[in-house]
Amino acid sequence: MNEVLWISFAITDLCIALMLYRFFGRIGLFAVIVFNLLICNLQVIKTVELFGLTTTLGNILYAGVFLATDMLSEFYGKREAQKGVLLGFITLVLMTAYMQVALHFSPAADDFAQPHLEAIFGFLPRIAVASMLAYITSQMHDVWAFHFWKEKTNGRMLWLRNNASTLVSQLLDSTIFCLVAFYGIFPTPVLVEILATTVIFKAIVSVMDTPFIYLARRVHAALPENAH
Repeated sequence: MNEVLWISFAITDLCIALMLYRFFGRIGLFAVIVFNLLICNLQVIKTVELFGLTTTLGNILYAGVFLATDMLSEFYGKREAQKGVLLGFITLVLMTAYMQVALHFSPAADDFAQPHLEAIFGFLPRIAVASMLAYITSQMHDVWAFHFWKEKTNGRMLWLRNNASTLVSQLLDSTIFCLVAFYGIFPTPVLVEILATTVIFKAIVSVMDTPFIYLARRVHAALPENAH
């Protein structure tokens, strides 16, 4: 069931990104970046087995962030893509800070949520630091590489700049995140397996998003702001 659920989840998330873009334009893409980034930083705490390999949950939603960033780059330019990256970064910082403050409130005598919140968000600072370092590095590289390949190909071969920028950026992201977040927590063999499988599964979703960015081009042309 994990494998079926994973594939279904990936397709659904990519479809939702297109739907939000269709109804809200570039604001919808900013929403995809913020929402996916926050949720995947919660899901990444959970490890699952897919195709006999151990990996972290959250790979799907993080790949959706790259799709939204590439769509901003393609349709609105480097500056708007960088704005989306910074918006996601600031939101992650604020969520981490706010939840740490929430944990310092003394719970009521009949409160049941505190231990559960501590279990999730008590571990979050390390996850958040790892995510922030990985996110800002990989996303800024993604925006740069996307436009580098766009210039090299004179605006042709959308599939090439979409995959060439994202695959390398995903490798940077996974390496930085796994080493900072999980070093010393998991045994080295498990850490290596998580890193390898994270790269593999993110790469699969990145390739899966290629037809979606071509569909996004049609959606872009149909938006009222671009109608002729």
